[in-house]
Amino acid sequence: LYNKVIFNFGSTGQLAQQIERGAPVDVFASANVAYIDELKGQGLIVSDTQALYGRGRITLWTRTDSPLRLQDIKDLTRSEIKRVAIANPAHAPYGIAAREALQSASIWDAVQPKLVLGENVRQTLQYAQTGNVDVAIVALSLSVQSNGRWVLIPEELHKPIDQTLAVIKGTPNEREARAFAAFINGPKGRTIMRKYGFILPGEESVQ
Repeated sequence: LYNKVIFNFGSTGQLAQQIERGAPVDVFASANVAYIDELKGQGLIVSDTQALYGRGRITLWTRTDSPLRLQDIKDLTRSEIKRVAIANPAHAPYGIAAREALQSASIWDAVQPKLVLGENVRQTLQYAQTGNVDVAIVALSLSVQSNGRWVLIPEELHKPIDQTLAVIKGTPNEREARAFAAFINGPKGRTIMRKYGFILPGEESVQ
């Protein structure tokens, strides 16, 4: 017998709010540890299930037919780049990392007027894929499976995107939820995560 997993994708902050309001969730896979810690403080997760499952990276993404050839985040200040998409840093961890990287590179003030905010990192990529923006700062995990050009942003420019999961307290499917969480951090799950560019607990960084 197999258990069917139903996914609900969105920005981490918005998903956390849904859980706080009682949404029927079995496992929460957060794009950073802060939202898991917040739910833990409210007694909303099964504490012994909290686990790091991967560290994310961000990239500069452009379409393959774009005339732009970006090598460095500071290229975003170039005059021919009019619109840059990032996930909304108010509730999306990848947007927070993008903002931190722009600030660390000392180009936040220059690039901020060009910014277009996506509700989550997947929508941010769509803005660039459809040509609505020139460049997007998105997750490496999305970049590696996309038809586009991308350049890694140095990880020292932002705080680690430590992606963390936990089983939600009160779920009627705790046994199955624990099994799914174990699968993600097990040999098969880690192989999948590695394929999509995540740095795994105990492993070296991608280059």
